[in-house]
Amino acid sequence: MAGITDEIKAGCNIVDVIGRSVNLKRSGSNYKGVCPFHNEKTPSFVVSEDKQIFTCFGCGQSGDVISFVEKYYNLSFQEAIEKLASEYNIELKSGEFKNEKKKDVMYNINAEAARFFFEQMRTTENPAYKYIRRRGISDQTIVKFGIGYAPDSWDSLILDMKDKGIDEKQMTALGLASGNNGKIYSKFRNRIMFPIINTRGKVIGFGGRVLDDGIPKYLNSPESEIFRKKNNLFGINLTRQEISKEGKAILVEGYMDVISLFQQGVKNVVASLGTALTENQALMLKRYTNDIVIAYDADEAGINAAVRAIDILIPLGLKVRVLKIDDGKDPDEYIKKHGKNDFMKAISKAVSATAFKLDILKEKFDIKSNDGRIDFLNEASRELKKISPIEAEMEIKKLVKDTGVSEGALRLQVLNEARETRKAADNVFKNNSNQESVAAAKHKFSQYEGYFIKLMVTKCDFIDKVKIYDFVFKNPSPINIYQIILRLYDESGEDIDTVKLKDSLESDDLAVFENITENIKISDKENLIFEECVRGIEGRKSKNRQQDIIKILSVLDEEKDKEEIDKLTRELIEIQRTAY
Repeated sequence: MAGITDEIKAGCNIVDVIGRSVNLKRSGSNYKGVCPFHNEKTPSFVVSEDKQIFTCFGCGQSGDVISFVEKYYNLSFQEAIEKLASEYNIELKSGEFKNEKKKDVMYNINAEAARFFFEQMRTTENPAYKYIRRRGISDQTIVKFGIGYAPDSWDSLILDMKDKGIDEKQMTALGLASGNNGKIYSKFRNRIMFPIINTRGKVIGFGGRVLDDGIPKYLNSPESEIFRKKNNLFGINLTRQEISKEGKAILVEGYMDVISLFQQGVKNVVASLGTALTENQALMLKRYTNDIVIAYDADEAGINAAVRAIDILIPLGLKVRVLKIDDGKDPDEYIKKHGKNDFMKAISKAVSATAFKLDILKEKFDIKSNDGRIDFLNEASRELKKISPIEAEMEIKKLVKDTGVSEGALRLQVLNEARETRKAADNVFKNNSNQESVAAAKHKFSQYEGYFIKLMVTKCDFIDKVKIYDFVFKNPSPINIYQIILRLYDESGEDIDTVKLKDSLESDDLAVFENITENIKISDKENLIFEECVRGIEGRKSKNRQQDIIKILSVLDEEKDKEEIDKLTRELIEIQRTAY
């Protein structure tokens, strides 16, 4: 892997690659442009041709040509390598990415199925077209999203696919067909078909909505080598650039919510392929924005789903607000009734995630009674410890008015909750300190490299979380171990097979891996350990950024650069405020 990585970096000029997507202008020995990863007006995105790296002094994103392609196009490391190799005619040797050909075949089969469903929608008289038009969806939008129709037939799709040389086994593997007693039949029948498309424009699966009283109401493609529900978002292929441009994403529940909002001009919207948002989906959103507005249905299921989504989004450092719809049970109904302007006004008034959760908690307890008030405030304190001091301050003042409890008592309770959580993580770190320092000194891996590798092989859910902080991997062996973990995860999508991992490591790397797994203990405190690592990394980043700002301020001209000095001074004050 290291060979092809070095070849890609040597053969792809970072200025050429980034220049296709970002308008770069020469600035001294470097190039400068508006950052594609956050919303800004003053260019702070710098590309160094000499060093072949990029850095944004606004949002902190940085990396080489491969990591830029990963971040910008939302690709895995493997997919970024493949994309660059294809564009620059760099040959991938036999055995490298051997699953890609198989995946391409699967993508093509899904594309043919999508084409069949779309033709059925547009060229035949069918109930799906009548339904979709009755819901106010235009022909133009039908084409934009590739919405199709699965006929009420047991074999029409199968016969069409066979005519194109696609066999039954391939159709079954992708969930387009099912078998029973030696017979095969179409899995999707009499349903509106929504193709699910990834950021590379590949059809990875389908969602089918029933048109009669059949169950289930929605039927999704099963998990396959190219479709993992937890890793994808509906509409992201069309809306990711608008999300980056607007600086926020509106997260809805269903296909029709995305389609209806998009048609009305609200294009920074995605759906979580069902009500249960996953950490991987949240991490995908974080590539494009840190600001999320949850706009789920106003029924009980939607409210519960919103609470679950908040608990996933907040720990990842995302700013979360919740749209409260009183008139109309979902965003689709609301925007049709009131239009885009009123909908956007409602979005601007979305409440903070904490305020939303506290409102729900109030309904669970009788805050007029002493016991109810105590139980409510204990629960509320657990929520307040998760948020910034400024936001907690605002919520505490509201709680004082609602409950009559003193401000001092509330602050003390929140502080105690935060201390208990921090203490639990600190204990785990202390227990590991002696063992890990010996191992690290001997085998040259940092504390964060060791913890991240241990977390990734303990539970695969941490792999995508660690990707955000992959810049901590600086020592040779941890870098090699990390890249192989990514490759194994891309192949299986499941917990890492440590036997396969060890078989893939050279002797020096294997020694490092075995010391990490043996000496670093996490004691069922995975989430706490990850949070503690992130806290330390972010603290170090803030310290480095503070030093950078001081250096920049020392060379700026007080008259010519007044606006930049004011901006950097405000940032410096904010860093110092949050650090102490």
